[in-house]
Amino acid sequence: MPREIPPKLHHWPPPDRAFERNSAALPRSGRRRSCGTRCCCSGTEPLPLPRGRTSLNVRKPSHPDRAIQVSGLRARWTCLFDAGTGSRTGTRPGAGDELAPGLMTCRCGADVVAATIQSPSASDRVWNPRGRNTQGTRDEGRGSRDDGGRATGNGQRATGTLSPTVSYQPAYEGIDEAEYRKRIRAWTMYDWANSAFATTILAAVLPIYYSQVAGDTLPSAAVATAYWTAGLSIALFIVAIISPILGTISDIRRGKKKFLSVAVGFGVVSTGLLVFVGSGDWLLASILFIVGRVGFGAANVFYDALLPHVAREEDQDRVSTRGYAMGYLGGGLLLAVNAAMIFIVGPEGGARLSFLSVAVWWAVFSIPIMRRVPEPPSDTEELAEGESILSVSFGRLKETLAQIRRFKELFRFLIAFLIYNDGIGTIIGVAAIYGAELGFGATELILALLLVQFVGIPFALIFGRIPDPTEKRRRAFLAFIAFNAIALPLVGGIGARVLDADTVGRPGAPFETSGEFVGEGEYGTDSFGVLPPGAWDLRSQDDLGTGARRDYGFTDAINSQLRFTFTGREVEVTYRAGPDGGSYAVLVDGLEPTDIDGFTIDDYEPDEAEPTGEDGLTIDGYNSKERFEEVARIDVGAPGEHELILVSLRNLDRERSGTVMAIGQIEVLDPTRTSSLGAILGLLVIIELIGLGFAFGPGKRLVGGFIDRFDTKHTILLSLFVYAVIAVWGFILNAVIEFWFLAFMVATVQGGSQALSRSLYASMSPTSQSGEFFGFFSIMSKFSALIGPLVFFVAVQAFGSSRPAVLAIIVFFIAGGLLLNRVDGEEGRRGARAADAGTLGD
Repeated sequence: MPREIPPKLHHWPPPDRAFERNSAALPRSGRRRSCGTRCCCSGTEPLPLPRGRTSLNVRKPSHPDRAIQVSGLRARWTCLFDAGTGSRTGTRPGAGDELAPGLMTCRCGADVVAATIQSPSASDRVWNPRGRNTQGTRDEGRGSRDDGGRATGNGQRATGTLSPTVSYQPAYEGIDEAEYRKRIRAWTMYDWANSAFATTILAAVLPIYYSQVAGDTLPSAAVATAYWTAGLSIALFIVAIISPILGTISDIRRGKKKFLSVAVGFGVVSTGLLVFVGSGDWLLASILFIVGRVGFGAANVFYDALLPHVAREEDQDRVSTRGYAMGYLGGGLLLAVNAAMIFIVGPEGGARLSFLSVAVWWAVFSIPIMRRVPEPPSDTEELAEGESILSVSFGRLKETLAQIRRFKELFRFLIAFLIYNDGIGTIIGVAAIYGAELGFGATELILALLLVQFVGIPFALIFGRIPDPTEKRRRAFLAFIAFNAIALPLVGGIGARVLDADTVGRPGAPFETSGEFVGEGEYGTDSFGVLPPGAWDLRSQDDLGTGARRDYGFTDAINSQLRFTFTGREVEVTYRAGPDGGSYAVLVDGLEPTDIDGFTIDDYEPDEAEPTGEDGLTIDGYNSKERFEEVARIDVGAPGEHELILVSLRNLDRERSGTVMAIGQIEVLDPTRTSSLGAILGLLVIIELIGLGFAFGPGKRLVGGFIDRFDTKHTILLSLFVYAVIAVWGFILNAVIEFWFLAFMVATVQGGSQALSRSLYASMSPTSQSGEFFGFFSIMSKFSALIGPLVFFVAVQAFGSSRPAVLAIIVFFIAGGLLLNRVDGEEGRRGARAADAGTLGD
């Protein structure tokens, strides 16, 4: 940094102090050096005026209280100090005023630049608002620059116009540590704010509400799921298209915070309006969800682009992981509150209140970043005549793509990120479905996902400190991660095979067919035991039309019966609901459900359900619109040979008169796993306590010899190794304890791997073009949500099971890790600094 710039230049008016006015104060030559900041071009090297300019333009302020503006650099700077007028420091010269040799200090937002004005004579020191010299020698030829650094102009410009020397000072320089920490906290609070949308809207509450309430008039739950997926795809496509464009515009127009606030506004308003979505409002829900998802994704582009302007390079890993940790905590806390709302108020009312709470949460906790974090500078000069902001933005995108070789390390990292993040996203996306396929209960799956949410908080912070050479505990943190990578699969795998089956959740023996009692599997209307002869009308899938995925048997005769004999404990009945639907009484082995210990239907006990004449349980076949593929799950209480009878009744609701019963399929489910959650979690706690003792004892000495190799890149590689272990373990796991241990293992690396990827990308991106480059980062994130699930689907179709598909994900971690290992982070950072230097002075 040039010594003439005071330590604090973030306010106006400036302190009344003199500045060095001698142009010799800043040497005109010297080797460029690193200043220890993100984008710093040394004040010891004068930079030429951009694109053949022969002057700096002076614009008269539009209001007396505003500073003059000087353009001619690629950025537009507001000059706060002038040392060239011969007047008292702090005066603001107007258009046409003389700018004598000396130091002029300007600012753009919170960033400061110092320009040395050098001139051979007083006659060459007067400019008008157009930048044309009103005095001096004119030359009709093309402009040139002599050996002394003086410029000669064409017929419109004068000789002797001078080169500036520029020193870029990011927003985090020139402020005290207290203010720096406040800005960091404000930035990380936005992760806390927007994660409520990710957990409640994207993952937990809205998908179920969309299927069961907003989409209850659609032909089937499968159709509702298809519409939901289509809306999500549309939103992701829109975000992928607009992200680099909006990012580039925000770079040019100095509007990252403005765009962030607009995107948050769209997201908050659309989320809040979900409270008005009721039964059958699937179209309104789809529109609001798409708008909210676009706002959420676009806001993340501008939020990420602020990182290099908020945190010093050496702090970016820690700040990024702190943001992820705050997101885990905030999203998890509100999700827990929303779950309580749904339990207390009811599924529909509680869900609506949850949507409103997300909007309020998102809006309120976005205030700190809007108020505390300053707007970064733009990186271009004023638009020329005939240019528009869109034309310049598309031109910049085209230029960046054409010159991608200038950022070959960054581009190589983007490809690596696309590959390995695809694997991470696939594991996150299929975890619940895979667990359900293996027979794990819904409660276990939800609790395991909450475990990942909260356990991810400390481990995200730990990962952020491993690459920090100033962190005294980094050796212990590395040893702790390594211990978990080894101990969790070892203890979980052995425990699943040697401990009691009812404790660890090993599956029982499969249910097999015996005589007339069928075993586990799916049985349609034409299968043995499903439909007895009588008043049943068999209709094909083609005749039933949209929504039906199988043939159905219909009857409208009251007291018609369906008899089904099976070996097992749980069955799922697939039925059709509609305006003419009746109620189906359930009998097992000739008994009413109230006489059967442990009997449930869709998690309702007999004394909680409506009576079927005498305290029995029913399946309600009514819906305002015809809807196929509805499912009722029945637990008969104990495994064995059973007879299930469904009896057609008039609908028990007195306002309805339907009598139709329509059955498409009955499935006998695999044996139910039983496990002791307390014992499993207790074992996890013991392992972690042992791990902490190991990490802060002998472990930190064991890793001490190679801890210096663990920079950001190698810490990400460590997380990819853990993910590879997860893929292999997921292929062979077969007990509840393994699923819990595996979920814990995912939590150790999920937040840290993504946060460090963000900070590594930020360190290799030009700060002056952070919006544009994080737009590309957003595109890669969206594409990485497409390829992995496709590979998973193909593997399932090829092998008939999800197990080989889970193992196939390891390819993403190996390929991505090998490419990431070839990335030269330091070379990438040098390229970013060079690009910023060119933006400011070339």
